[in-house]
Amino acid sequence: MRLALFTDTYGPDVNGVARTLGRWTDYLKRRGIECMVFAPDSAARDSAPGGSATVERFVSLPFFLYPECRLALPNPIHIRRALHAFKPTLVHVATPFNLGLCGIHYARKYELPLVASYHTHFDRYLPFYNLQWMVKMLWRYMDWFHQDCRSIFVPSKSTYQDLIQRGWDARRLAVWSRGIDPQVFHPQVDRSKLLAEHGIEENPFIVLYVGRLAPEKNVDVALEAYASFQRNICPDSILVLAGDGPSADTLKERCAKEGIPARFLGFTGTEALQQWYAAADVFLFPSPTETFGNVVLEAMACGTPVLCADSGGVTDSVTHGVTGLRCVPGSASSFADGLELLYRNEDLRGQLSVRGRAHSARQSWDAIFDDLLARCHEASLGQSHPIRPISGDNF
Repeated sequence: MRLALFTDTYGPDVNGVARTLGRWTDYLKRRGIECMVFAPDSAARDSAPGGSATVERFVSLPFFLYPECRLALPNPIHIRRALHAFKPTLVHVATPFNLGLCGIHYARKYELPLVASYHTHFDRYLPFYNLQWMVKMLWRYMDWFHQDCRSIFVPSKSTYQDLIQRGWDARRLAVWSRGIDPQVFHPQVDRSKLLAEHGIEENPFIVLYVGRLAPEKNVDVALEAYASFQRNICPDSILVLAGDGPSADTLKERCAKEGIPARFLGFTGTEALQQWYAAADVFLFPSPTETFGNVVLEAMACGTPVLCADSGGVTDSVTHGVTGLRCVPGSASSFADGLELLYRNEDLRGQLSVRGRAHSARQSWDAIFDDLLARCHEASLGQSHPIRPISGDNF
């Protein structure tokens, strides 16, 4: 098998999709399978490697709903030449933007087997940007984009069920879950040293949020819940937010105005991130829009009790009262109650920590990729769907 991967986000971009695709191409290399990646150029290109595969880069612009995904300006002649030289036997489109369209075009034109991976509920982002009027149009496009795919890989059972309810063919859907590297995410930390390095002299109750600072993540709910908890229950606590995004300045201004004791770390590398996970007393993650929620699994692997929204892909990892606590999506009071419960009940925190770590330990990347590779082999050998024409003849 020779895999051509088309994606609008890839390493050194730092997000769940890019990291997962980088691990996928690394795995393919270890298995001796040739892979060529077509991806946008990145402002962070020189900061980190993007994986083991050969990568063809293209000038790009950030996508307004999700800046980590970039709209590439592909060169059709360059793509055609690279693909003809590579001679792929399977095309994998990972994002539904410009490069994904190029992948579909090539697969249709040359009647190559086509698979896709579905990573993001963009329709759930739209209301946060007052664009809910676009939802029907978006789903018509998504239906068209995926119509010729032999297999569509989704990150969680909840996402699988969401797409089934939208009328997608269950025979073409398969769960491609996410794993954890226990050598990277673990509970070991010198907490006192970490706090001292950040000028935190006391021994506070640390509430941690990790993720994009963007409207669809409901970070404002995290702030409101924490402010209530800090004001009424635990004055000696601190909120730490690791991540960046379009809402960063607004959130910082709110904290300054309302006197919320919050530390904004900005972009945080993996090594430092593990330290904060392991040092935190609670991981607070109110996002209702996740298709999986990699950060939840990372927090679990570091032994941190998870408090999350009862919505989306995080529910695959968080069983309420067993591996974490689930709260009413969008309800600051529900999250504040969860913080109070975990603060007052140290035994419960310990139980969630142990069970969360046990759950994360069972999520082996190699086992997950073994299953994905088998499905890709099956797709490459199966009968194709009818090839539909696409306008133009750029390829």
